[in-house]
Amino acid sequence: MRAGRPRRRRRRNWFAYGLIAPALAFMVLVHLIPTAGGVVLSFKRLNTFTFARLFDAPWAGLENYRGILFDTANPLHSGFFGAVQNTAVYTFWTVGGTLAGGLAIALLLNRPMRGQRLVRTLMLAPWIVPSFVVAVLWQFMWQSDVGIINKVLVDYTHLLSERPIWLLGENSMWAIVIPSIWRGLPFAMIFFLAGLQAMPPELHEAAAIDGAGPLRRFRYITLPLLRPLIAVQLLFCVIYATYQFAIPYIMLGSNPGPDADLMMTLIVRQSFSNNLFGFGAAASVLLTLAMCVWVAVWYRAFKRDLEVK
Repeated sequence: MRAGRPRRRRRRNWFAYGLIAPALAFMVLVHLIPTAGGVVLSFKRLNTFTFARLFDAPWAGLENYRGILFDTANPLHSGFFGAVQNTAVYTFWTVGGTLAGGLAIALLLNRPMRGQRLVRTLMLAPWIVPSFVVAVLWQFMWQSDVGIINKVLVDYTHLLSERPIWLLGENSMWAIVIPSIWRGLPFAMIFFLAGLQAMPPELHEAAAIDGAGPLRRFRYITLPLLRPLIAVQLLFCVIYATYQFAIPYIMLGSNPGPDADLMMTLIVRQSFSNNLFGFGAAASVLLTLAMCVWVAVWYRAFKRDLEVK
């Protein structure tokens, strides 16, 4: 009787391993092997002349990394750090606007109102629309002469006296930040709305009886209870924004200029337009390492909030 228990336990374990095996094999084939290949290529002298040899291309060692990080005479050096700065700015405003806007909308939709279900459904529209369509629509809206945004700002409300050029120069960063926030709002809203509806109403009722106003209840009750949701969304929003490519590329092209050139547009342009595949692989590895550092910092900051209590 006792001897049969370890055997049944091993059978259950092997059954569980069998269920996990396909997903594990898929992860290895789709993620781990290409990642390892990219790391190897970052140490190769890979360009137009050596690309046909791929993994047999000449070994460059740390030359690609040195050129990116330390060689000030290399034109790619300043372009890389400019893209890093632009990506940080883009990620900060996109993530901040998405989380703040999503929480604000969730608070509004959590209040009793007529047509509540219809409004909640309509608020999902930006998330349903593909990134390509979002970029094309906003590209038309940002047009200097015929775009609806300049018509509202200049012709209808007279907030501006001249028509800004949104898709070039210093305004191009806002031209990609605002559509990115608009598209990410529904996802954040759903998360926060679910968290708000799961909160015990007795907490707010007791605080209101004790004389706490809406702002104090929001600060000391709502926000602390939403910290786990904020943590999860912060993790994925930062990664998603850092790797954002579709909206900037479709709206501004592969060379958005120094004011809006992000890491992903830089990597794609240098790799597939300029055929500097070794540079692109090295920049990709550095970006991946930066994301690993971010995940480690995030986990240390929100470890207690994610523990099951």
